[in-house]
Amino acid sequence: MAKSAKVRQSAKKSAKTTASNRLPKKLYEEELFRLQAELVTMQEWVRTEGKRVVIIFEGRDAAGKGSTIKRVTQYLNPRVARIAALPAPSDRERTQWYFQRYVDQLPAAGEIVLFDRSWYNRAGVERVMGFCTNDEYHRFLHQCPIFERMLVEDGVILRKYWFSVSDSEQEARFRSRLEDPMRRWKLSPMDLQSITRWEEYSRAKDQMMVHTSIPEARWSVVESDDKRRARLNMIQHLLSTIDYREVIRLPLDLPPRPPSTGYVRPPRDPEDYVPNHADTLLT
Repeated sequence: MAKSAKVRQSAKKSAKTTASNRLPKKLYEEELFRLQAELVTMQEWVRTEGKRVVIIFEGRDAAGKGSTIKRVTQYLNPRVARIAALPAPSDRERTQWYFQRYVDQLPAAGEIVLFDRSWYNRAGVERVMGFCTNDEYHRFLHQCPIFERMLVEDGVILRKYWFSVSDSEQEARFRSRLEDPMRRWKLSPMDLQSITRWEEYSRAKDQMMVHTSIPEARWSVVESDDKRRARLNMIQHLLSTIDYREVIRLPLDLPPRPPSTGYVRPPRDPEDYVPNHADTLLT
């Protein structure tokens, strides 16, 4: 059997196995909602106490980082919790200190920043694809622990998550995206390099872990072949590592609506209103 056919067969088998072992949807949704409520509680503590939180999401392409970030932030205040997903550096940014553009994304007091990929691009895609020199790569491995220690010493709460996915499950997800016109945008030629350069990415990840999993900021690995389990496990772990408390909020009451003072609404001009498309669905 040709190698490509074996890989496709393995991907289909993995998808079936994952589906059969997947956490039941009802149980997943109930626990997810409970954890999301705790995230809201943690957010209020961060806001009122002026804490600064950085959460890094790294891992292979299609490992489930983006979908987990969506569940983490679903009920959070976007003024408190924001996502940093930086594009490729500009020509000017390439001449700066490597960490400089990431520093600009760090939280102020009362903020949570979730990095959808981060400065660890240098240890992953840039290393594997040859987008940085050997000197730049080794300088990163030396400076990154120093940089992160500085953040932690300054009071930043730093958490780092690596989402681990098997090769067969990754290919199954790639194939699903390729066949879905609503999600095809998630695939790029760079993503597909994850298949042909699987072992190179594995070696780069191993090297990165050795140099950057430090006592002040250890890596936490999330097994993500089952996305439901991965999301619950990651959120529960995050909550368990932050010593937050419930903030007592002042009760709010809706004020009574004051009596009318004679305001008359002007006549409606149909040209100013969006056409009622929704009601056409009922006819």
